[in-house]
Amino acid sequence: MQKSPVVQIVKKVSPAVVSIIISKDLPKIRKYHIQPFDEFFGPYGPPITQYRQEGKQKVKIGGGSGFFVSPEGIILTNRHVIISPNVDYTIVTPDEKEYPAEILARDPVNDIAIIKVKNAKNKKFPFLELGTSDKVELGESVIAIGNPLGVFPNTISTGVVSGLSRFITAHDGISGHRAELRGLIQTDAAINPGNSGGPLVNMDGKAIGINVAIVMGAQNIGFTIPIYNAKKDIEDLKKHGRIIQPFLGVRYLSINKATQEEFAQRFNIRLPVDHGALVIREPEAGDSAVVPNSPAAKADLMENDIILEFNKIKITDKTPLQELIHKCKPGDIVKVKILRGEKIGTTTVKLEERK
Repeated sequence: MQKSPVVQIVKKVSPAVVSIIISKDLPKIRKYHIQPFDEFFGPYGPPITQYRQEGKQKVKIGGGSGFFVSPEGIILTNRHVIISPNVDYTIVTPDEKEYPAEILARDPVNDIAIIKVKNAKNKKFPFLELGTSDKVELGESVIAIGNPLGVFPNTISTGVVSGLSRFITAHDGISGHRAELRGLIQTDAAINPGNSGGPLVNMDGKAIGINVAIVMGAQNIGFTIPIYNAKKDIEDLKKHGRIIQPFLGVRYLSINKATQEEFAQRFNIRLPVDHGALVIREPEAGDSAVVPNSPAAKADLMENDIILEFNKIKITDKTPLQELIHKCKPGDIVKVKILRGEKIGTTTVKLEERK
């Protein structure tokens, strides 16, 4: 029988996929018993249980997946996989060898992190070639590889591209980290907790995305960060030693027809337009809607303004504000059309680098 082409692709790419183990030094507690009442009750007196610390022990507290993108040991993964402070990260390769890792850069906007094997001693690692996510098509066959549940390394699942340019609000159950992710690839290839950071591979054996999230309670709905964003981060790191991102400085809510209806029904507030970005603080954040001393503040943007256009492009679900900002560079001067009350105006904003 002729074998599926997936078999050869998996043989080619799986050596480059790694598990990432998160561990932390925690107190080692020992339980022991004492019998302080022996003189009254003899050796059969009631014992008292006590605890004492006996040094520390390294305890696994989480994990995820990643993949080599260079023979020198540079790895792509998700930012939320390596967001925990004061922990150790260990890379486990498919041949079960372990290496300590160092963090090179984090991209909070796209939930991407770049890490590297420490002390590789001139070792060359197998790596994945990066594809082009802007040419991905609906129905295209794909392969997801990762470490689901932190237990089954290099698990393979297959499927197709189910959707493009998806938007989700992702929550990390361990760190509580919340992020709005846009422009995602949707796939029905099985992705499970622990797959985060693993690659989504096309039938040419090239990585077209980084697996990032699933919809809890649903089946076969997974999301992947387009590899285009990771390519830009890698280029910035090589050229500048850090990830360069433009910064506007507003917290906002995207407006569409559903948002209009929700505001009318729940808050009895009429939004005058069905598109744009409403400048508004996040209830749980407690911060201002316009970041002080940001480009938006310097341009006199205010809470409850509705940004209608950014750089002469209408803000819609297909062209969200975050995506338009991300296409610019720090230092770019852009025109912003806003609706304030019943008046429409235009202001100029000079974008700065995100710190």
